[in-house]
Amino acid sequence: MRVGILGATGYSGAVLFSLLKQHPQVTEIDLYGHEGQSTARRLLADEIPAFSNAALPIVPFVPQDIMATTDCLFCATPAGITKNLMEPFIAQNFPVIDLSGDYRLKDPTQYEKWYHKKAAPSHLLKEAAYGLSEFLTHPGHYIANPGCYATATLLGLAPLALKKLIEPTSIIVDAKSGISGAGKKLSATSHYTFINENACLYKINEHQHIPEIMQQLQQWNAAIPAIQFTTTLIPITRGIMVTIYAKAAAGLTATQIQAAYAQVYAQSPFVRLRNHGFPTIQDVKGSNYCDIGYNYNPKTNTITVVATIDNLLKGAAGQAVQNFNKLSGFTETAGLPELPSFP
Repeated sequence: MRVGILGATGYSGAVLFSLLKQHPQVTEIDLYGHEGQSTARRLLADEIPAFSNAALPIVPFVPQDIMATTDCLFCATPAGITKNLMEPFIAQNFPVIDLSGDYRLKDPTQYEKWYHKKAAPSHLLKEAAYGLSEFLTHPGHYIANPGCYATATLLGLAPLALKKLIEPTSIIVDAKSGISGAGKKLSATSHYTFINENACLYKINEHQHIPEIMQQLQQWNAAIPAIQFTTTLIPITRGIMVTIYAKAAAGLTATQIQAAYAQVYAQSPFVRLRNHGFPTIQDVKGSNYCDIGYNYNPKTNTITVVATIDNLLKGAAGQAVQNFNKLSGFTETAGLPELPSFP
């Protein structure tokens, strides 16, 4: 297949390019620049010296040309870009996998509240499928790839929410991310002198991934009204660790919790369960895995769940390729690393 990438020079876009470059079913990759970028001829290697052997041009974004020459388009742009560009693709049912947040939320007022930007029209939002891969049964033609925090949080909570094993009002999420989760653009909190040997809480209960988490949780269990969600920036390059606390439903046992996770993820090649102990970020770095561990304390009636992912892979580009495989009818694991990077 011939595929296109809009926005290959950011962190997620670069990882996406490297995955697709090695995908057994991808024969050619075209790269496009988005609005606000220079129209001068650029090469990917000029933007990312590490890709010096990939002298591919970044060409202007022309929807009709893209649909005429490629089989699928990936969008790895910041929020606020694709909402203005995707209508021609949606109108033609052209396959698109969008890594931005522009099409994740079905309610445009929620997007405007959390992203502080004007939303895409409602009739376009309805055409997008929320692409949490392990639960994506009907991909359609437009897949809205989940956010990184949302991916780890939802995978950690899914069995508890689906099986109604927790008190709906008791969910507390403590999420920690490496600095690459903030994107390539420099900010005050991404300076080395700020984040080195430091940790920084930010966007407490205000993170833009919260509404997509709630949108999905309420599809699984409408009784869940809200979550307490704390995000912390930690001094590592990549990786997310989400620690979830929730009160167990009456009469629940540790055996029932274990059975719920085993059943929900029995056919999920990229979810690895720990029946004893908890995963670390290093366990998943460089992979498309989500590792999950859990514990039940009967004295406090509290379930603790830890989910770890690589934010640039399972939290972005890796899940996009996983969704591409599902959309195209390929083996779900095609083009994705079989093992994390170690040591």
